[in-house]
Amino acid sequence: MDLQLRHLRALVAVVDTGTFTDAATELGVSQAAVSRSIAALEAALGVRVLQRTTRHVTLTGTGTQVLAGARRILDEVTHLSRLAEGRRSELRIGYAWAALGKHTRRLQRTWAALHPGTPLVFVHTNTPSAGLSDGTADVAVVRRALTDPRFASALIGTEARCAAVATDNPLARRRTLHVRDLVRYPVAIDARTGTTTLDLWAPGPSPAHVRTTHGVDEWLLLIAAGQAVGITSEATANQNPRPGVAYRTLRQAPRIDVWLAWWRDDPPADLTDLVRLSRAAYTPSTP
Repeated sequence: MDLQLRHLRALVAVVDTGTFTDAATELGVSQAAVSRSIAALEAALGVRVLQRTTRHVTLTGTGTQVLAGARRILDEVTHLSRLAEGRRSELRIGYAWAALGKHTRRLQRTWAALHPGTPLVFVHTNTPSAGLSDGTADVAVVRRALTDPRFASALIGTEARCAAVATDNPLARRRTLHVRDLVRYPVAIDARTGTTTLDLWAPGPSPAHVRTTHGVDEWLLLIAAGQAVGITSEATANQNPRPGVAYRTLRQAPRIDVWLAWWRDDPPADLTDLVRLSRAAYTPSTP
């Protein structure tokens, strides 16, 4: 079986971007090269992994299983490369939507005082593990617990939820909102890295329409245009102010857990200090 990593990378890129053209751009190769890689992958496995039409590319049932294996293999290869490179001179913290919100600066300052020789660098990456699995980050800030046994994690705090609406939406005139106030609007949800699910409306009626988004910027563009409303963490409101978008506190909405995660078999140096300082950043100061 002549199966190569570039074949797996092509499959992941096509699925993540949605088209062969966008996959080629992301990989820095020609569209023909991506097509050849997918064809070689299918020939090596002896199965069809993608269904192609003039407008859409979708996974076959077998392709869904192959994709999961491809992601895992590529993650492991990246992890091995990082182990071979050794420790870096900086500690990279990945995040998908927001770092630690209003607590980010406090953590940066306390870390710099304790570890002046190891800069704390925050890296934005819109993946479920916030850059941990692909090697972009050494530690990740996640707001959905990672179930992958390769990763360990520590709860560092909780955050309130808030609604995001267009500034010309009547809801923007109110100081606080309830999830039921959003039911009659399309709701923008990023199912891959966001924290919003339709369970927030249970047991009441759910929004009639969901707009699928892929990251915070696309999410904000929809909301600013009045094409959807959204629910997110207060950290998003703090770190992503946007003209045309008003953030309003949600009443009686469950708080969001915030975790730090890392490779279980390769914890970064000074991890104990990072967890301790992160928790302290979320702890209200006493007079």
